[in-house]
Amino acid sequence: MRRRDFIALIGAATTWPLTARAQRPAMPIIGFLDPTSLEKYKPFVLAFHNGLREVGFLEGTNVVIEYRWAEGHYDRLPKLAADLARLPVAVIVATGITATRAAVAATATIPIVFNTGGDPVKFGLVHSLNKPGGHVTGVASLGKTLVAKHLELIHEVIPKGDTLVFVVNPNNAVAALDTGDVQTAAGSLGQRLIVVNASTENDIDAAFKSAVERRASALLMQLDPFFQSRQDQFVSLATRLGIPMVSYWRDFASAGGLMSYGTSLSDALRLVGTYTGRILKGEKPSDLPVQESVKIEFVINLRTAKSLGLNVPATLLARADEVIE
Repeated sequence: MRRRDFIALIGAATTWPLTARAQRPAMPIIGFLDPTSLEKYKPFVLAFHNGLREVGFLEGTNVVIEYRWAEGHYDRLPKLAADLARLPVAVIVATGITATRAAVAATATIPIVFNTGGDPVKFGLVHSLNKPGGHVTGVASLGKTLVAKHLELIHEVIPKGDTLVFVVNPNNAVAALDTGDVQTAAGSLGQRLIVVNASTENDIDAAFKSAVERRASALLMQLDPFFQSRQDQFVSLATRLGIPMVSYWRDFASAGGLMSYGTSLSDALRLVGTYTGRILKGEKPSDLPVQESVKIEFVINLRTAKSLGLNVPATLLARADEVIE
């Protein structure tokens, strides 16, 4: 073989793998839209990855994920959603009603998989749970229906507590609906409800100050991503000011809140992951019924109860999934 031919052959063999790689089909891209931050949402992102893995997808291997975090600034969500739609992505995952509405406004064609604590039919995201229609489906937790349970739990532990503070984020798309639900539930139990708006860290401080000034028996809050991301602040204030606090998230109770009662967000995000993977494989959102995440986690922090001078009934302790002593 002539030297010139040999060099040409070696050159072709060297460039062939690069050409082959260039001809491989591009990996699908998932857009992940969340109102909070990776720092606060990391455990649930891992649960989402577990769901993807169940249906054969692994980030960096056969799928790419573009994350967009609003860092608690809900007004950023529309721009972040539009950014994902322009990439474009194959699917958008949106956590919470406000993020989902931003995604729906950004695209009428890209499939959207949501996780929300509210009724997606009531909020206009899907036509029905069994037949979503359109390009949107996802997982609905029981969150918004659990507020009455929070009030009942407070009544069991503090039977004479008739004044409660409810903290709501006015930037949440369903703030008014949530407030109406909790007011109805409080009225049925004969409890006086003080509604306090909070959309910043300073507002949360002010909400606790209001609870102290009005001698509230306990404080509870809206199911809201920003509030969830401010766990340390909520728990620190409740502990320092001696205010019984009930939330949806078990981490709040584990960190020092009195009680938590809510659906497992990790379980919900795992289900979101499986649906996202199924859509990547070709299934249509309109054919995938909205799943309901029904795994309930009830946690009582008995150490906190004792520090507050509260006696938790043995019957209530027996019903808890976890009692922190």
